[in-house]
Amino acid sequence: MCNVIGSVARSLTLPAVGRSAASVQRSCRDPVSMFGVVVVGIGIAGRVRIRDMLTPLPGTPAEKLTVKGFISRRSLDTQEGVSQISAEETVNREDIHVVFICTENASHEDSIRTFLQAGKHVCVEYPMTMNYKAAVELWDLAEEKGGPLKRGFGFPSFTGIARLTWLVELFGELSATAATMEEDTSNNYSKMTAKLLTSDNKPLTWIEERRPGLPRAKNINFHFDSCTMTQMPPAARGTVGIFMQDMINFSAKLAGQVSPEEVQREKIRILFCLKLAEKIQELCQT
Repeated sequence: MCNVIGSVARSLTLPAVGRSAASVQRSCRDPVSMFGVVVVGIGIAGRVRIRDMLTPLPGTPAEKLTVKGFISRRSLDTQEGVSQISAEETVNREDIHVVFICTENASHEDSIRTFLQAGKHVCVEYPMTMNYKAAVELWDLAEEKGGPLKRGFGFPSFTGIARLTWLVELFGELSATAATMEEDTSNNYSKMTAKLLTSDNKPLTWIEERRPGLPRAKNINFHFDSCTMTQMPPAARGTVGIFMQDMINFSAKLAGQVSPEEVQREKIRILFCLKLAEKIQELCQT
């Protein structure tokens, strides 16, 4: 059985120790009736995960997932007919193959390490870790044991890693030349400003600003030779929501439908972005 690590809207497959990528892909294609899943954390995201697994999109790999339970620090009643179980039971049960981590960021790394050591597949949101070194260590562990990585509340270049990854996907590899951090702890306000360069030395500024009441929004102001762009073109609406899309993509990896080359490209991109985030943090602290 291959082991999969994933992150919301972006999932990756990692080979188990001692196997070539090709052999792992072959083992993933072996007939499997269903993958038993446990959801960790019953907030909005956790409930959506359970809902989507109970009503998967017909004809997609997501139909291979069957929810076996959920884990919560609180003692809760059943959720849509799904019962609460312990982490210990999840680790020990052979009919549980996959864990979806839907908790606050600060608890991700420990949870991921626990389930990775048990050989479970894991799907987890960005950021995977709050520093590059931890990401590499957990990735090495994933390739040795089979599983994932991640971590929580911390420096904005890591908690905002999804935006940084988006910039890398738009403009290619970036380098950080300067960065500053403004904080007003009495008002719970922070503003990180990072100065970046594209591979052809074009400047790019990333600002991550947070305070209570500030709406979640992505504002852009890109100046090109031919035009200025202040908003992204509207994206075509998908037939399903982003969580369902992500679950389908993750399930495709479980089913061996994603090539080892694609998995490797994704790993390289994500580790590059985490290393860039660490460089931005270092610049802010000097």
